[in-house]
Amino acid sequence: MDPSTNQDGPATSHALAAFGVLFASVCFGIVPYFSRGLTEQGVAPYAVAFYRYIIAAVLLLPALVIHRGAWREILWGLAAGAIMGLGWIGYVTALETLPASTVGVLYMTYPVFTLLIAWAFFADAPTRRALLASGLIVVAAVIAGSPTSVPPEHFGTLLISLAAPFGFGFGICVLVYRLSRIGSLARMASVSLGSVLGLSPLVLSADPATLVPVDGTDWFLILGIGVVTAIVPQLIYTICSPVIGASRTAVIGSIELPTMFAVGVLAFGETITLPQAVACALVLGAIGLTRSRTTRTINTVIAREPKD
Repeated sequence: MDPSTNQDGPATSHALAAFGVLFASVCFGIVPYFSRGLTEQGVAPYAVAFYRYIIAAVLLLPALVIHRGAWREILWGLAAGAIMGLGWIGYVTALETLPASTVGVLYMTYPVFTLLIAWAFFADAPTRRALLASGLIVVAAVIAGSPTSVPPEHFGTLLISLAAPFGFGFGICVLVYRLSRIGSLARMASVSLGSVLGLSPLVLSADPATLVPVDGTDWFLILGIGVVTAIVPQLIYTICSPVIGASRTAVIGSIELPTMFAVGVLAFGETITLPQAVACALVLGAIGLTRSRTTRTINTVIAREPKD
């Protein structure tokens, strides 16, 4: 044991960092509350996705100016952000008709997409443990999307929702393999700006009535999805994840999925079925099994954390 772990300073720092990751993960998990709240107010799914990224893109733009010499990396970040932003439309669309718990399990398939993209395009072969964990996640997704959980008429929406984890997996690979020369804030800025640019044509060509909530008092939902579920937890992850390491970040961050389940029950009156509970357990088991450098969110990846 490292003697320094017995000192109050480092111990306190690790405890605060662990709490920071826990808090940020809960923030990510409450996305369905703001997302469905906006779509129920008549806001289009692509507008919801746009609002989630626009605040971070604007606030972090100076970081891109500082790193403007690394234009190749910035272009990669913009491309990754555009794909992520467009993919996130599938996530928001699915939440309109499917239970938040089901959508949450399907979103958690992003490690599988990350593994496959890294293997196919960046020659990064997965470990046996990673393959086993991916298998558990695939089984969980099949259970969550089975006819007992999702009516057959919603299978198309189910497939569309997979665009979100695919985009997220692609974004993680780009951040890991192509954006090492620029700082964390610049990486976040390039991805956020890319998402905004990718979604802008849809927003600019949309009926204005689909861009704002019907009830003017619900503008807090826009602020919430951009601040509470995006830039604030992302920055906390950037600061806290290197302190506690990737393994603890992955395990603590897994609270995101149960949080989605809780939102579905408490905010939308959903009932957790046995297949959904089993799928959730399989995903959490897969996360605990890997305990590797595979991370819970993009910002865990981009924080330049050391190997555990």
